[in-house]
Amino acid sequence: MKKPRIRDANALALPTLRPDFAARPLPRPVLSIPSRLRAGIAALGLLALLAPVAQARAEGVVDRVARTGQLVLIGDPAQPPLLSRDGQGQPQGYGVVVARRIAAELAAAVGRPVSLRFQPVTDPATLGQRIAQGKADLACGVPFSWERDMTVDFSLPIGLSGLRLLAPAGRFDGAPEALAGRAIGVVRDSLAETELRGMQPAARVVPFPTLAEAVNALLAARVEGVIGDSSLLAGLVNARGASGLALTPELPYERYAVACLVPENDSPFRNLANLAIARLLQDYLDGQPEAVAAVDRWLGPGSALKLPQDRIRAYFETVLLGVEAIRPLPAATASRRPAP
Repeated sequence: MKKPRIRDANALALPTLRPDFAARPLPRPVLSIPSRLRAGIAALGLLALLAPVAQARAEGVVDRVARTGQLVLIGDPAQPPLLSRDGQGQPQGYGVVVARRIAAELAAAVGRPVSLRFQPVTDPATLGQRIAQGKADLACGVPFSWERDMTVDFSLPIGLSGLRLLAPAGRFDGAPEALAGRAIGVVRDSLAETELRGMQPAARVVPFPTLAEAVNALLAARVEGVIGDSSLLAGLVNARGASGLALTPELPYERYAVACLVPENDSPFRNLANLAIARLLQDYLDGQPEAVAAVDRWLGPGSALKLPQDRIRAYFETVLLGVEAIRPLPAATASRRPAP
């Protein structure tokens, strides 16, 4: 991942001023009428271009949800255990668990029921664009990246994942040296592609539009392995009922937080989203049955990921160390909160 480049401090230095500079009157620019007209037209044109963006940002998510009663969730439904569809075509997954918690927090804040409306978006680039343009409100289960953080904001982390190699068991041990000359599938223009090209330039990189297509190519023996998000790879293998595959190495090539995307600079909504996430994590740590069952279904011992509960608890505790602990609400107050 490329880091932001910082300009040389010398390039930002102000020019040396002559001692008598302040005493000299500055000449006033004189615009002819045609020049003024051109300036005015240019300004109006710029305003016209910025108007749709300004209108999209003028109404925050909390205001929009208060008006419509809907929270728009987007994401790729082919990414279990974070997001998929059930037998009735409805969205499900750990990302949906988090989104419903956020919808419930919004309902309490705006004083009306809030429904979760799902729109499928398979292109990762479009995912951020739709939220930045105000066409969607939320995307949960997205790996953090500094590049994406320039245009949208991230919530508190909801999990931890990383890049690993999926291949037939025994074929690789995950060492980069063994990948030289091998056909390895990745998602095009992803962190996995950057990582593979960097750690083993001699690998035969085979880009795919989605991770699901890369896994399909592996099952059809068109590539020898796939590097991608280890949680999503485990979920895709489980969904396809595939066997004889293994994830390597034991420690991921790269590790990163997974969170929810929200519109940039919309602090009222981001605050409520963070509060909802913190409540979910705290409820799990407190052993609240609904929270434990919801999280374990997608991440815990009986899920495709088979994560031990103590590992989930350890990570949730780490996230909450940076914020205030949330204690259970009194019974009278809790009864007034909408069900998640």
